[in-house]
Amino acid sequence: MNRAQLQRLSRTRLRDARALLGAGQFAGAYYLAGYAVECALKSCVARQVRRFDFPDKTLANAAHTHDLEKLVKVAGLERDFSNERRLNPALDLNWVVVKDWTVTVRYDVQVPEALARELYSACTARTNGVIPWIRTRW
Repeated sequence: MNRAQLQRLSRTRLRDARALLGAGQFAGAYYLAGYAVECALKSCVARQVRRFDFPDKTLANAAHTHDLEKLVKVAGLERDFSNERRLNPALDLNWVVVKDWTVTVRYDVQVPEALARELYSACTARTNGVIPWIRTRW
């Protein structure tokens, strides 16, 4: 999967999450919102790989994770993201919500509506959302 595909997948999963929120399917919405962040971060990792270069094995192995905090590091965003969160408390609060997402939530059938909406909002908030911040770097 390449960078453009990961970006498209991130956008698509956010639209899916919004639709599921509207349909009252909160577990699916929660899972897909977090997955959209994962895809956005992986597009930043893909940006580090130059076209036609053989990928660095350490980078490739490290990128095969669903842990959002690890992906921030692998994507090379840790320092900038930390600095931005220090300057922007709203972004930091949104990250506190987003970073706790795990891929294992895909097995949950009940996620409270408030939690699903909180994650979606933390991911998508226009000014201080996690995904808009990532998009400026993907």
